[in-house]
Amino acid sequence: MDSQEWQGAAYKGSKNFTQQDVSTANATGFGAATDDYMERGIDLNEQLIKNKPATFFFRMNSHAMTGAGIYPGDILIVDRSIRASNQKIVVAILNGELLIRRYTDTGVKKLLSAENKKCADIEIDPLASFAVWGVVVYCIHATL
Repeated sequence: MDSQEWQGAAYKGSKNFTQQDVSTANATGFGAATDDYMERGIDLNEQLIKNKPATFFFRMNSHAMTGAGIYPGDILIVDRSIRASNQKIVVAILNGELLIRRYTDTGVKKLLSAENKKCADIEIDPLASFAVWGVVVYCIHATL
């Protein structure tokens, strides 16, 4: 019995393994390279969150960004460690109000633009209380 060697699963539950280490699955119905890891499943934290301490979830509650594919009830994943840059969708605080808009900085003026024709762009007054709280990195949209 001492000469027998036990062969365990390839995946030992180590945090050194990420889903990106598995080759892309073959969705045609044939066996995929991920079959060896089926018991593990997909961890959305590994897939969608790059900086855990700086990542937050928001639920969208307006129609302001429907043109960008963000609808009321969608869950937004927001990373505070990413610097806001031109044309990023951000969570902004303007005069104490949280807004989700596309951020534009032309150098001359800053704008928060909605992706809905019913909502006007907001030009940020230099004297206003304004801060970009975080950058939207993913939107989880239920299709049902």
